[in-house]
Amino acid sequence: MAPWSGLWGGKLAAGGGGGGGDHYRGTPVVVKMENPNWSISEISSPDDDDDEEFLVGGRRKGGRGKNAKQITWVLLLKAHRAAGCLASLASAAVALGAAARRRVAAGRTDADASAAAAAGESPVLRSRFYAFIRAFVVLSVLLLIVELGAYINGWDDLAASALALPVIGVESLYASWLRFRATYVAPFIQFLTDACVVLFLIQSADRLIQCLGCFYIHLKRIKPNPKSPALPDAEDPDAAYYPMVLVQIPMCNEKEVYQQSIAAVCNLDWPRSNFLVQVLDDSDDPTTQTLIREEVLKWQQNGARIVYRHRVLRDGYKAGNLKSAMSCSYVKDYEFVAIFDADFQPNPDFLKRTVPHFKDNDELGLVQARWSFVNKDENLLTRLQNINLCFHFEVEQQVNGIFLNFFGFNGTAGVWRIKALDDSGGWMERTTVEDMDIAVRAHLRGWKFIFLNDVECQCELPESYEAYRKQQHRWHSGPMQLFRLCLPDIIKCKIVFWKKANLIFLFFLLRKLILPFYSFTLFCIILPMTMFVPEAELPDWVVCYIPALMSLLNILPSPKSFPFIIPYLLFENTMSVTKFNAMISGLFQLGNAYEWVVTKKSGRSSEGDLISLAPKELKHQKTESAPNLDAIAKEQSAPRKDVKKKHNRIYKKELALSLLLLTAAARSLLSKQGIHFYFLLFQGISFLLVGLDLIGEQIE
Repeated sequence: MAPWSGLWGGKLAAGGGGGGGDHYRGTPVVVKMENPNWSISEISSPDDDDDEEFLVGGRRKGGRGKNAKQITWVLLLKAHRAAGCLASLASAAVALGAAARRRVAAGRTDADASAAAAAGESPVLRSRFYAFIRAFVVLSVLLLIVELGAYINGWDDLAASALALPVIGVESLYASWLRFRATYVAPFIQFLTDACVVLFLIQSADRLIQCLGCFYIHLKRIKPNPKSPALPDAEDPDAAYYPMVLVQIPMCNEKEVYQQSIAAVCNLDWPRSNFLVQVLDDSDDPTTQTLIREEVLKWQQNGARIVYRHRVLRDGYKAGNLKSAMSCSYVKDYEFVAIFDADFQPNPDFLKRTVPHFKDNDELGLVQARWSFVNKDENLLTRLQNINLCFHFEVEQQVNGIFLNFFGFNGTAGVWRIKALDDSGGWMERTTVEDMDIAVRAHLRGWKFIFLNDVECQCELPESYEAYRKQQHRWHSGPMQLFRLCLPDIIKCKIVFWKKANLIFLFFLLRKLILPFYSFTLFCIILPMTMFVPEAELPDWVVCYIPALMSLLNILPSPKSFPFIIPYLLFENTMSVTKFNAMISGLFQLGNAYEWVVTKKSGRSSEGDLISLAPKELKHQKTESAPNLDAIAKEQSAPRKDVKKKHNRIYKKELALSLLLLTAAARSLLSKQGIHFYFLLFQGISFLLVGLDLIGEQIE
């Protein structure tokens, strides 16, 4: 923007600089008005002659003084920027308050019958867990009232002498409580605290070792490479490595995403005669079945080798669906099977980058690719999920794949050797984590796994807290079911001892059981209780420093998410309620631990993504038999009629815990425990926001 030579410009008359005509004094200023970021740049001018400056021999003497008007403008612009920030914060606070009022007025909670059935929990289990939390809330409120009364009356000095000096009246009751608290309550809470701290340190050490392993992999540039590289561009087609590949797309009532997944899979860069696509539709909605069947027919008419399968008896959920598909007679003609969930969109070169790893590597049973997310910036919830999953793939999967040749199969975006599946017993419907089940059984049979961190497959993240909560319940209940069933097999199998120890103590106990247990117990129960029982101490480094370090390590694989490090730490502790509940239900088979709930998809895909899925001939011509990708894009971008059926809910357990933590924060003020107060305050606010369902997708 050019300097404005108006009111503040140094505009001289034609007669010269000294005495000619009238001219304006001052410093030319460039003002960039880019709301809300205002900036001001000062440009020096030789015609500045403030009262304190004069020229001697053609040279300027002294420093150029600041123009008063320029300083005024700087202050005004900064004030405007601050006002804009305050207005934005006020607007956000008003919107948040309005959403909270609507949520409370609607009165929909997770205790509704429909929500209870969908969440995979029984009403009995939910009521018991909620009653447990509610009892702690009532107890904390009563203790806060007692401690507040003691503080007002100056009885807090009794804490030092309660064990020795007799007192009378109400003070006697309070002194008796202090003696009872110090003698019986504090040792028990301190024991639980020390036990959870030990578990916390062990888990933190495991996390640190994994991060060091990832750093070593990047430092040494370790990367899985095929033993015998394929020759896709060889002049002799027979010299290339194009084995027979079966591609499976299991889906169930996922009409939002079926078109883009089918289109992506049918455009895989692989000889059409060497791969077959199975669309495994478990939908119970006749309309969705018809739409998927018609889409398959379109691609068949276009020349794709694709078949549609629908089960009449829909037992076993996804595992039963895959098991039924593998029983087809033509499966024996194929050597490998690639699996993609309905919302996954593999790149055309996916098979070319994964299948060659199997060549001349007969011990290899699985090649797993990492996930990338099309909607990771949709809202705060998806951003926090992205941090978690980036760490899972970049660190956990990659380190375990490089050093152990074993990790949990992610259920999709992977290629299995069919012989390895058959040798491991095939798909089983005994848990809700059939992917982890088959991976553990294959590992016990001696098969090796490879994780490719540089091969990505796009998919979606749950955008609503309700959908994410259901997904996490299944992901944390299933491993405990599997642990109960697999433990005897792990002990009896003939693999080396350190592999057994890794499976039992690290894979299952530490990362699937201990992590949700101590996260919930330590930060949601024990920490608030130590505020009311000061004799039991929880060190500052457990509350603040180590969790901050662990959060920093978690966020390193996604550095752009660094501004969300504090929300991430608080949200992980908030989710420990759901994970702990799921872990207990899976371990002891409580409630509907075996309930499978399909994660709702929104079908987010740009028009460019959809058009790029079409073969070259389809981009220039449209026929009646060719899939109309323009129509797909319009359908994906159009508002859906079923959005109105969704609604946000109030989550009672999270709200109860928010009250518990905020009450403990108020109690900590009486003891002047700074770090504990701030942690409890912000953690309580986090539980409050999640309990009112204000973190994910907001349904108007």
